[in-house]
Amino acid sequence: MTVALSCRAGCGACCIAPSISSPIPGMPHGKPAGVRCIQLTEDNRCAIFGRPERPKVCGGLRPEVSMCGGDRQHALGWLGELEAATR
Repeated sequence: MTVALSCRAGCGACCIAPSISSPIPGMPHGKPAGVRCIQLTEDNRCAIFGRPERPKVCGGLRPEVSMCGGDRQHALGWLGELEAATR
């Protein structure tokens, strides 16, 4: 049985670590890896979650144990390694 994970409150790793090549409101050329998305709020939540202008790549990234691990630092590291491997 697979258990669905929810995003960790206050994490935001998926909005910082990976690059996004598609336009984001306020970031028309996307964002480079390691740069905080302009749509990430102070409490590390997506300000455009569920809205049509949210990039499709963001909606396709789902939390899972291997990516999220036990804490935010694990998620940042894992996503950073994935980014480097896919350049």
